This record gives sequence, C-alpha cells and structure tokens, in this order.
Amino acid sequence: MERTFVLIKPDGVMRGLIGEVISRFERKGLNIIALKILNASSRQAEALYSVHRTKDFYKRLLEHIMSGPVVAMVIEGPNAVKAVRRLVGATNPQEADPGSIRAEFALNITQNIVHAADSLENASNEIKIFFEDNEILSYKKPTETQFLF
Repeated sequence: MERTFVLIKPDGVMRGLIGEVISRFERKGLNIIALKILNASSRQAEALYSVHRTKDFYKRLLEHIMSGPVVAMVIEGPNAVKAVRRLVGATNPQEADPGSIRAEFALNITQNIVHAADSLENASNEIKIFFEDNEILSYKKPTETQFLF
C-alpha cells in the first residue's frame, strides 16, 4: 500500500472545492488516512517547495500557499502516487487531461487547486512537513478485499 501527500491550495479552499477534491479520491477507492485544515507557515511552505528554490516562480508559490487556509491530506492505496497524479492532472491546467481536477477547476499554473507529490520519496518527505506519525491512521474499508484488491 502506497501513501502520498496532497494539499488543497488556498484557491481550492476559497472556491469551496474541498469536498469535490476529496470525493474524487474516495470514489477512486483511495483512503484518506490523515486530514487537516491549516494556514501553512513559512517553514512548511519553504520545505514543500524547496525543489523550486532557485526558480523565478518560487516566491509566487510561497505567497500563494500562505495566502489562506490549505487542506493537507495523506492518501493511501494501491499505486497511490500515480493514481492521485492522474486524478489531479498536469500542473498546467491547459495541458491537463479532460475530467481531471485541474482541467475542470484550475485557473492557471500557480492557482491550480492542488499540490500532489510526484514520487514516493517526495510524498514521504512532504507528509513529514505537515503530519506527525501519530496523526496518520491507516485502516481498511470492509469492502476493500472484496472489490479493490
């Protein structure tokens, strides 16, 4: 079972898309095993986007992610990283597959509703930025063995 990290960005929260985003993951059969709403600190924002530190859009990313509340999630399931990335869509909403979260709701590359980890390694690192181990609750749904695995 893989774990991945997803963050609903301030534009997603302010536009009332929390339930829509979460329901997409749940309908796919993935488990939300940790969830919190918070204002990202500068430490959290800098750690989350550290891979972009040298890029010209880095400051805009930090400003946006700290501009309002975010919803941080740990999602678990088979091939969770790939499954979530597919549901989320390409970073640029104009390049995102039809039906993906970003294709349907995103305004631009920065205000693209969600951040999703792009690898298991990054997922593990990003989870640690927002969650303590005791905040993550792994569980199985009664129907999982019958329908999903």
